[in-house]
Amino acid sequence: MRALALPLIFVLAASACTTTNPVEQITRSTAKTVVLPVVQQRLPGPQAEAVTVCVLDNASTDEILLLAKDVGTRAGTRTVQTIATILKRPATVQCVLGAGIPGLSL
Repeated sequence: MRALALPLIFVLAASACTTTNPVEQITRSTAKTVVLPVVQQRLPGPQAEAVTVCVLDNASTDEILLLAKDVGTRAGTRTVQTIATILKRPATVQCVLGAGIPGLSL
């Protein structure tokens, strides 16, 4: 599965040409592919997308790197816990509420 990560990174790199920091954008895009399926277990499409953006916007660089490492695999306990921790932060809660999604927890 991890062998799929390299082609995915190249595809993401090609789509990240508008950012000022392509490495950061690729890493965020890769992390999104890990976070979104976890959130989709609790919420439907557009809401899951909105919450995923909130999680990524409020994650530290180290957390984004940690999440991106799980690309191509099923999210494990550590990944779910990282997402849950980010979701509990006040700024993330405000972002989720601002998206019209009350009381989400993992």
